[in-house]
Amino acid sequence: MVAEVIINTIAKELNRTYDYIVPDSISSDLKIGSRVFVPFGKTKQEEGFVIGFKEKSEFANKEIIKIEDNILTEENIKLARLMSKRYFCNISDALRLMLPPGNTTKNIANRMKDKTGNFVYLKKSIEEIEFEIEQNKIKSEKQKRILNFLLENEGIHIQDLEIITDTSRSIIKTLEKNGYIEIIEEKIERNPFINKKIKPDKPLKLTAEQQNAYNKIKDSKYKEFLIYGVTGSRKNRNLFTVNRKCIKTK
Repeated sequence: MVAEVIINTIAKELNRTYDYIVPDSISSDLKIGSRVFVPFGKTKQEEGFVIGFKEKSEFANKEIIKIEDNILTEENIKLARLMSKRYFCNISDALRLMLPPGNTTKNIANRMKDKTGNFVYLKKSIEEIEFEIEQNKIKSEKQKRILNFLLENEGIHIQDLEIITDTSRSIIKTLEKNGYIEIIEEKIERNPFINKKIKPDKPLKLTAEQQNAYNKIKDSKYKEFLIYGVTGSRKNRNLFTVNRKCIKTK
């Protein structure tokens, strides 16, 4: 299998795909949107994005070195292609806009590291834990409180578990030592919009001057217009209104 790779660069002459052989060792993990390292030029390696696959290529004579991450999706690649055609930019320029903050620099040492945390999971089966609680094999009330909470809320951050159950880290560690639970370090998914309600914008009402400009554009036989106005006069509002009108009439 051969991967089509876009090199992460601002050079216009490199805004094209390069074919690389996909090694068997990474074929199962590689996908459209993968960020990879590839040999480029005589001696150096470059970062690139996989934007497609093909069965074979006469130009593919080098292998992908390794996968950096799978941070982008196939939808991101489709959007970047569209942006490249519409705005005459490199596909890699558009793709960099889709990377999370702190991950755009090519210097890996300076990139934002994934935030991780310790999460608590049950290690014994639910039936076994419930039986030992009923048989009073677990005597500590705080240990019982933790286990009863985990029976319904497994996979919770260790600090949240301490707060909710009003217990300490030492009690949690004791349960881990006795084989009831296990503590696993996992990546924390951060979504800045998770608690935000974003309302869609409503069409704005034009001022008298804007309405006059809009009417002249709408009724004109010409297709291109140059709109004059001071900075902050919202000249673009006229264009948005005209565009909506044109779309509705198509």
